[in-house]
Amino acid sequence: MSRAAVTGTGRLEQGLGARTRRVVYGEPGPEVVRRELEATSTVDLAHVVMLRESGLLTGPAAAALLDRVRRLRASSFAELTGRQAPRGLYLMYEGYLVEELGSDIGGKVHTARSRNDIKATVTAMRLRSELTELLGEVLRLQAALLSRARRHADVVMPVYTHFQPAMPIGYGYYLAGIATALDRDIAALRGTIDDLDRCPLGAGAVAGSDLPIRPERTAALLGFRGGPTLHATDAVAARDTLLRGLAVVASAAVTLSRLATDLQLWSTQEFGFVEFPERLVGGSSAMPQKRNAFLLEHVKAKAAWAVGAWTASASASKSTPFTNSIEVGTEAVAVAWPALAAVRESVLLGQVLVSGARPVTERMEQRAKEGFTTATVIANRLVGEGVPFRTAHHVVGAAVRDAIAAGERELTKIETPEGVSDFGGGLPSLAEVVADLDRGGGPGECAAIVATLRDRLAGHGEWLMEYREGLREAARLLDADVDAVVRRFGTGGTR
Repeated sequence: MSRAAVTGTGRLEQGLGARTRRVVYGEPGPEVVRRELEATSTVDLAHVVMLRESGLLTGPAAAALLDRVRRLRASSFAELTGRQAPRGLYLMYEGYLVEELGSDIGGKVHTARSRNDIKATVTAMRLRSELTELLGEVLRLQAALLSRARRHADVVMPVYTHFQPAMPIGYGYYLAGIATALDRDIAALRGTIDDLDRCPLGAGAVAGSDLPIRPERTAALLGFRGGPTLHATDAVAARDTLLRGLAVVASAAVTLSRLATDLQLWSTQEFGFVEFPERLVGGSSAMPQKRNAFLLEHVKAKAAWAVGAWTASASASKSTPFTNSIEVGTEAVAVAWPALAAVRESVLLGQVLVSGARPVTERMEQRAKEGFTTATVIANRLVGEGVPFRTAHHVVGAAVRDAIAAGERELTKIETPEGVSDFGGGLPSLAEVVADLDRGGGPGECAAIVATLRDRLAGHGEWLMEYREGLREAARLLDADVDAVVRRFGTGGTR
């Protein structure tokens, strides 16, 4: 085969210049080659099996292709490492198959498809893998949050609004709130993974194929439960599921950044609400006394990767024609992978930080008292005695002002309106107030909240386990079908 046949297209006789090629395709090392071609070759195995079954490829040709692809996979594509890729990794890989097997066999692997639908399929497969892995870690984080929520349900602390103490809650209740927010992200992740369940392979360059292919067969072999794509142009033009995935992981990362902000503030000497073991803190290279909860800063910052990736991906896709394009299929996708890795790292850090954080119960309770956080419930008790809320609000507010003026550190008495109970049994304690906040999703309902979330967590876990098993079963079927073709039509086999 001539060099022109390798680098050209028939219409074009030359490839890109060396420097331009490096800009466009890079100089991928062994790990990049392995990762990209692992997915591409998985698609090839399914495609070749389908081509043989559809009569578009003879049994011996299919066996030869499958055997050669398997050998490449077994060696982690070592034969292709360092090989020139003037038109990208895929065409370099295909060119190797042509060189090894001849154009009558290797030249047929690309029958009834395009780099466009291959790239869309590989992107979908990688994205579902990344998102299912991330979903599993978020479920572990939610489990840690709910475990600590149950353990610390009775640890009373103030909740803040506008950075001022507002009402008493439980530390466990606070953690359950983070778990509640993450539950929505978990449900959205599931929805995004479901959206990936149609296989783009078969869409071809942009308008399907006139050859008698069976896209439903390759979809099944590659683990796409929803079957083939509904619309060929949409399959190669759109990466909106990637955008939704980035939006979901950005949402989860933002929630974690807010958790990290609270924990970092609460772990300061000024607050003293939370302590971390030494395995979760760091010192200073210059200041001997320092004990920095620096891991929380990583959690906060990593959210920027996902937010930035969504912005970059959406910006690259905006105003492009609705067809296959480099902006959407390549550039808009490339920013996603480091962002997903960063969010996964944030979740992993969140798991150990939530599990390792130890609430300082005495300090939390002290600040809840000093912040006069029972005031709202006391006013509501006056309302229960028939006092108009605005009057009760004024009475309790005046009592707080008087207590502060007298140098008192908590609210111990109020001047009740005439004819109203004077709280002869004493003002309610912090624990009583927390227990009484049992409507509207308040801390008095913490046990029920945690129970609901634990049930949902179990359901999410079962769904993920079944989904992963479906992918494993598809992989087993693909291996079995490849084995059958190679055994029947390979060297020494029959037709």
